[in-house]
Order: sequence, then structure tokens, then C-alpha cells
Amino acid sequence: MVQRRTNIKLKTRDEIDLLYKANQLVGRTLAEVGKAIRPGVSTKELDTIAHDFILDHGAQPAFLGYDGFPGSICTSINDMIVHGIPSEKDILREGDIISVDCGTFLDGFTGDSAFTFPVGEVSEEVKKLLNTTKESLMLGIETVRVGRRIGDIGYAVQSYCEHRGFSVVREFVGHGIGHEMHEDPMVPNYGRKGTGPMIEEGLCICIEPMINLGSKNIRMMNDGWGVKTKDGKPSAHFEHCIAVVDGEAKIMSNFDFVYEVLGRETF
Repeated sequence: MVQRRTNIKLKTRDEIDLLYKANQLVGRTLAEVGKAIRPGVSTKELDTIAHDFILDHGAQPAFLGYDGFPGSICTSINDMIVHGIPSEKDILREGDIISVDCGTFLDGFTGDSAFTFPVGEVSEEVKKLLNTTKESLMLGIETVRVGRRIGDIGYAVQSYCEHRGFSVVREFVGHGIGHEMHEDPMVPNYGRKGTGPMIEEGLCICIEPMINLGSKNIRMMNDGWGVKTKDGKPSAHFEHCIAVVDGEAKIMSNFDFVYEVLGRETF
């Protein structure tokens, strides 16, 4: 999500319950896609799996047609940071990584989560990138408390990733979520403690570190969607949707379904 102004819509408990259902379906969809990730598979095949699974469970793919996006998931391979368009021409190879970003629309609410999968065996430096990015997401979530500020989240993500030698994408950030997929506030993966909008009860946001192995600089693809690292080095992307309940973060989305498919929680 590109940064923009703030008009935050806090959610009720009933609304958060519906948001939870939509996000749990995203987690199950990511796991279903994960079962098919292997060398030789096209990203279009993965998109078809996600599309059919979402429809079969009574929801709509939130990404399909969003501002004209042609896929039900975003499939971003290696140096593609985010918003890769599924294609029959993009074939997974041993040693690749692929970020699968998925959204659902169910009972009036949106689910949104992303997971970066290894394709077969990946290098040690890429394993470190994947683990660091996922760990930074959890550190960002742990900072969420009523009375703190959005900048605290970005500070936690940025300081952890940069300390481990990686860079943080600036142009694309996390976001609020609810009836719409992209609501206020923006949730950068960088920042200073004590800055930004106040975290309040009922706040619902997506935290989604986009972390690069090399430089933080990006380049846009001619299709108007894909975003790649400028230096061609790999990027990882993990995303959870959270709601502030009883003063702290409750994770709405779910990686446990994916971990069951992978047989592990770390890379």
C-alpha cells in the first residue's frame, strides 16, 4: 500500500469476529497454495488453486479486479518485492523464493496475509532473509499496545532487520483493513518510536515487512503492478492482519496452516 492520509475506522467486537473469519480463510488458502509449490509449477497454476479454493469456501478473491489487478493472488518471485501478476510463463525453479499475497472478501469483511515460500532448497543467506523478515513481523506485532503509536511498529521492524544486515522497502507499507482491503492508517516498516497515529482499542491493521537482501531501492515493472529490487537481489514479504483487543494485538490471520504443510516453522 502506498502511503496516504489518515482516517482511521475502529472496529467493534462483532466486526472483529467477521474480520477473523475472512483472515482464517486466507491462512487456509495460503496453505492450499503451499501444497503445490515446487519446481516446474507456474504461478498461474497457483493462482487457479487459490481462486477455486476461495470460491469453494463461500468467499470472493479480494485481489481479483482490485484497481484492475488480473489475479486472485500476488505471486512475487525472488527479486519481485510485491504485486507480481500470476502467469503461465513464470515457472518456479529449485532455489527460488515466492511471496504469495492473498486476500478474501467474506461476509462484508476483508482478509489479507502473505507468506514467502522457499522452492526446494534455498541458500543460507536466503534462509536468513526469510527468517529475519518473519521474525521482524512478530516483533512488530509484539509492540502493539493501546497507548503506543504506529511508529513503534516500524521502529521494531526496521531496527531488527537493519541490525541483521538487510534493508527495508520504503515505498510500500502496511495498512488498515476492514470492509475495505486498504484503509487508514498506513503502517510503515520503518520509523521512530513515539510517532504516528495512536494505537487504540478496535484498531485493525496489516503489518507486512518487505525486506531486501541488498539495497532498499526499487524499480517498477512496465505492467504497472510488479515491484522489483533495483539491484536484482531477493526480497522477502510476510504479512499478518491484527486487531487490537483488550489492549493488545490479536492475530487475525494464521500461518499455522502453512507450517503444517511445510512441516516446520523456520527455514
